[in-house]
Amino acid sequence: MFIKSACLGTKLQHTVEYLGCNCLKGYHFAAMASILTALICASEKSANIARACKREEALFQLLIEEKKGPDKNKKFVQDFKTLADVIIQEVIKNDIAEKFPELAPHIAGEESNKFENGLGETITVKVCKTEQGTAELLSKVLEGNLKAAGLLAKCIHEDVHIDGPDLQKLTIDIPIDTLGIWVDPIDSTNQYIKGQLEEKFKDGIHPYGLKSAAVLIGVFDRNSGQPIMGVINIPFNEIDLNLRWQGKYYWGISYKDINIHSISKQIPARKEISVVMSSSEKESIKKALAPLCDERMYYACGAGYKGLCTILGLVDAYVFTEDTTFKWDTCAPHAILKSMGGGIVNLTKALIELNSGGPSSFPELLYKKPDEGAKETEKWANTGGLVAYRSRQHLETIINALSLTVDT
Repeated sequence: MFIKSACLGTKLQHTVEYLGCNCLKGYHFAAMASILTALICASEKSANIARACKREEALFQLLIEEKKGPDKNKKFVQDFKTLADVIIQEVIKNDIAEKFPELAPHIAGEESNKFENGLGETITVKVCKTEQGTAELLSKVLEGNLKAAGLLAKCIHEDVHIDGPDLQKLTIDIPIDTLGIWVDPIDSTNQYIKGQLEEKFKDGIHPYGLKSAAVLIGVFDRNSGQPIMGVINIPFNEIDLNLRWQGKYYWGISYKDINIHSISKQIPARKEISVVMSSSEKESIKKALAPLCDERMYYACGAGYKGLCTILGLVDAYVFTEDTTFKWDTCAPHAILKSMGGGIVNLTKALIELNSGGPSSFPELLYKKPDEGAKETEKWANTGGLVAYRSRQHLETIINALSLTVDT
């Protein structure tokens, strides 16, 4: 675990016991370690569900439902919702709310928990109190397939424990009343459904396939809107000797003067700037960045995965000019990048700031308010595009290059 904090290493004064809660001056406090542990456990259970669904082909075929009407993302001709998506979102909400009931009204995500089965019945998917109850509910979605429903229910009610970082060292308390959570149960759902494992990739960056699927859980301050904690879980990180998928998770915290993250690998400085984008990015943007990047311009799927590529230092920045990423796509990677000294800015606002001759304080994305005037399905979009970055210097170089484009 990499730690960057002036506070850690000294004994902090606390009014709340580790893993405990208490009331103080009108606020309800919780140990930050307990919250992060809950997020990681929820992400691990989610990854288990995602893998279970992929293992059983008959089950997987039952899980796919095409999104239609207002739920459809305008970026894709076909935008799919899987039952795995819905289950994972509800599992995350349920498991976190069980430990922190105060957070229950403030956990939101991408998916509706309404699912339509082949009989035209609309089922509200949720986690029941017992494994049997959950299995019976899911069997209605799966048109009476008790075996498949039982498999999913078992994963949902499984206890998950982590043997990761020594979180007990994280003796920091936070007012839980001010927190909000954004969840993307399976980012890059289309790649998850296709299930491809591409063999050709460059410099560690996978342009498509299962490795771009990610579980994203981001925590933000409901007062300021700033991201403060994030977990990214890659369910299909590598295949073990038994040809079974193994996952990996990453986390970061940026709260006041505390900046801690799990990224231990240090990336050496490079002369050229490297950028990851969507393959559908505008040609004017590619042309503007080409002189900076030379051959270090990459393409990949999934906003969460491209954010992770930036976090891991595989690239210096992730550039996206469309309005089709949402708060649930960026909150988790934003928090981790922030803990490393980076962040995610609103591209359009940064260009306006630069061209107006104002101070170079490019506006970071915030997570507490919807986009006023946007359609219901797009109100939580990151309107104006974004640049995720590790280095402030690289960010300024990229913004300067993009300011010369006509069509941004």
